[in-house]
Amino acid sequence: MKLSLKGKTALVTGSTAGIGKAIALTLVAEGATVLINGRREGNVHQTIKEIQTQYPQAILQPAIHDLGAEQGCQQMIEQYPEVDILINNLGIFEPIEYFDIPDEDWFRLFEVNIMSGVRLTRSYLKKMIQKKEGRIIFIASEAALCLLRKWLITVQQKPCNCRFPVV
Repeated sequence: MKLSLKGKTALVTGSTAGIGKAIALTLVAEGATVLINGRREGNVHQTIKEIQTQYPQAILQPAIHDLGAEQGCQQMIEQYPEVDILINNLGIFEPIEYFDIPDEDWFRLFEVNIMSGVRLTRSYLKKMIQKKEGRIIFIASEAALCLLRKWLITVQQKPCNCRFPVV
């Protein structure tokens, strides 16, 4: 790709593994400064080390915050009050049968899968609108389109990640 993102700062939530890490690598390759996010300090620093091994010129910043909690989102916004690119990638699932899902799991996964993106978008979008520049992307999964019985919570929540940016 040739996106020429030098001088741009990107926050990729949940970027210590999987899709988030792959997105972070791609943004680094395009010249962006990338905020590597995760809950665990060791994982964040390990990811930064791995990316810098592959891209020695990479500009990476640790963003060690639990975005599944309102306080973690607020701390992220305080530490990094402005970004040019927000990739709402954070998401978790638990393969549990419907009758075995306690209420607290519904609420916990809602906080992580939906509210993390809502809170960050609410803050960063205002600044992007003021600058008349910026990008916000929500990452979902096939659970947004398919009924997967053991992923019931995720099946209910992931369509929000597909529809939210349209509004």
